[in-house]
Amino acid sequence: MSRPAPAKKTSLLGFLAAGTFLAATLGQPVGIARAADEQGATGEAIIHADDHPENWLTYGRTYSEQRYSPLDQINRDNVGNLKLAWYYDFDSNRGQEGTPLIVDGVLYASTNWSKVKALKADTGELLWAYDPKVPGNVAVRGCCDTVNRGIAYWNGKIYFGTFDGRLIALDAKTGKLVWSVNTIPKEAALGKQRSYTVDGAPRIAKGRVLIGNGGAEFGARGFISAFDAETGKLDWRFFTVPNAKNEPDHAASDSVLMTKAYKTWSPTGAWTRQGGGGTVWDSLVYDPVTDLVYIAVGNGSPWNYKYRSNGIGDNLFLGSIVAVKPETGEYVWHFQATPMDQWDYTSVQQIMTLDLPINGETRHVIVHAPKNGFFYVIDAKTGEFIQGKNYVYENWAYGLDPKTGRPIYNPEALYTLNGKEWYGIPGPLGAHNFMAMAYSPKTHLVYLPAHQIPFGYKNQSGGFKPHADSWNLGLDMTKTGLPDTPEARTAYMKDLKGWLLAWDPVKLQASWSIEREGGWDGGVLATGGDLVFQGLANGEFHAYDDTNGKDLFKYNLQSGIIAPPVSYSVNGKQYVAIEVGWGGIYPISMGGMSRTGGWTVNHSYIAVFSLDGKAKLPTWNSMGFLPVKPPAEFDEKAVDAGYFQYQTYCQTCHGDNAEGGGMLPDLRWSGAIRHKDAFYNVVGRGALTAYGMDRFDTSMNPEEVDSIRQYLIKRANETYDREVEARKNPGNMPTVPALGITP
Repeated sequence: MSRPAPAKKTSLLGFLAAGTFLAATLGQPVGIARAADEQGATGEAIIHADDHPENWLTYGRTYSEQRYSPLDQINRDNVGNLKLAWYYDFDSNRGQEGTPLIVDGVLYASTNWSKVKALKADTGELLWAYDPKVPGNVAVRGCCDTVNRGIAYWNGKIYFGTFDGRLIALDAKTGKLVWSVNTIPKEAALGKQRSYTVDGAPRIAKGRVLIGNGGAEFGARGFISAFDAETGKLDWRFFTVPNAKNEPDHAASDSVLMTKAYKTWSPTGAWTRQGGGGTVWDSLVYDPVTDLVYIAVGNGSPWNYKYRSNGIGDNLFLGSIVAVKPETGEYVWHFQATPMDQWDYTSVQQIMTLDLPINGETRHVIVHAPKNGFFYVIDAKTGEFIQGKNYVYENWAYGLDPKTGRPIYNPEALYTLNGKEWYGIPGPLGAHNFMAMAYSPKTHLVYLPAHQIPFGYKNQSGGFKPHADSWNLGLDMTKTGLPDTPEARTAYMKDLKGWLLAWDPVKLQASWSIEREGGWDGGVLATGGDLVFQGLANGEFHAYDDTNGKDLFKYNLQSGIIAPPVSYSVNGKQYVAIEVGWGGIYPISMGGMSRTGGWTVNHSYIAVFSLDGKAKLPTWNSMGFLPVKPPAEFDEKAVDAGYFQYQTYCQTCHGDNAEGGGMLPDLRWSGAIRHKDAFYNVVGRGALTAYGMDRFDTSMNPEEVDSIRQYLIKRANETYDREVEARKNPGNMPTVPALGITP
């Protein structure tokens, strides 16, 4: 049974033209009308998003970031009839993590390499495209692919960050440049290895564009900046960790950092040279109810707590939510989920605001599911911890203090202090990462993509030794990958799993769940049609009944999906859209471990569905990088050194143990490994810099570079036969042989 199409709403442009006059004519109090004037017309439109559900005006659709669309033309009764309406190929064939925006029938999408497209939302016709021309060599500055998670819209302009640190404003109608600013202050970039990137979506509050940055693995110091939406002028900046000398930055954060945060750090730790971290690379939320901006803060730099801060202090504001005033950036409160972080347990994961019944009263709260595996409910106005519980299995803490929310540590997990190896669950990829969760006001459930990806933690021996042009974590990178024996590898693969959880934020328990092999699936969308949509790492796009998890729709999009869906309507017809493209940190760094369901080859595009769609996808290659017979001879004496150099400089892009994950080139099959000069040309001299492969001649000498080549030849010989055999039966490519294990 099909429900009637939603009534056609007044266009956003009409809504904006009404301005604050709308508030007055509705008889609202003068105070609210005045607040509307402060918000600006677009801000009011976002606050009243349900008055025009055909649009998707901000990253989480509303300021609450619940990612719920009230549209219900597509519903549990007819979703089985959903078909592909149109698709549009992207020109950046890497991982896609973006959330499109839809404004009055135009879909705006950001893609890898920080490009932006404007398309007709009902047909996919290209209206304009903008390429900020990010230099290829900056790819090495980022930990986790050159992705872009989204854009912002405000008063006829589109805003987005670029991977090389710019914030750009475009005219929404024409795609013409309005202004561009560098978000990285000169003083933040001083010193060694300050490697800043921007891949998160901007948010806009009261006419201020808020943007954070990434780079903690490379020695960055975290901050967010607020720029005037009309002019691009810097309004205020808030640093998330103190500076090494506890001196003023002449920023909004000066007082709280100098009086409160600095004393939680050792004054002689490696953070004074490595920046401290605390980068804000994903969640930033403005809450009009409390009139506060919530900053989600990341991990330390380096990760290793003993080296970073001599094993001293909580290290504020790492692993925290910090609330500030939108006009000035003035500190209001903070809540730290992971004091003494040494596991990369960031709190940059999605912040969502809800009104929940707690102990007999309705409270306006933040709900938060960061990497550390605990689900938190926090008072949105004060930052008071209300309740929390682990939403997946974790082994680093016994639970949370019921009054403060502080973790009760498992002493064995404090590997930087006890000097032992630690098999951590979750690992640094977290129990939840950037994949968006959603909330339905009909079911009162949070739909949460979760996963279990363990990790081997061990101190870097001999003290902290930073390497130029590589991650600097303070860990032994040769111990973080796959276990050494087939038995241990098999056990590890059994620990790799993921879930879609329908989580009750009041009872702190799952109402239902779906378990999957491998994990690392995409973000979710909840709709008024009683549905939850999600794309999976294996390329399938699903719709589930939001009350019980029943699988109602499945479509093979032929490429891994990590982005979240959105829904909108044009001329009364509802659509569901999702960016497709396998990439990001999991496949490029974990390599063969990420191929838990066989090969996932990247094809990047946006797919849009409707009930009457007629489009069809072509059949694309699903075989991955084809193995090429390697040279038979290699230098056994150089292999161990090559393994160290590979894990230090290459693993985070080309795969653990030299096994590619199906996205960036698998170096085992590169023609360059056949010739010493050719290999040095690429790795040492940077012959492929324009394509994202930086040069490493300042980090390694020619002998060290060639030791990597020797290691790659060895790995190619060890894995060639089983990779060829696996491709003879691509439909049955087993997980274990893909990792080099004999079943």
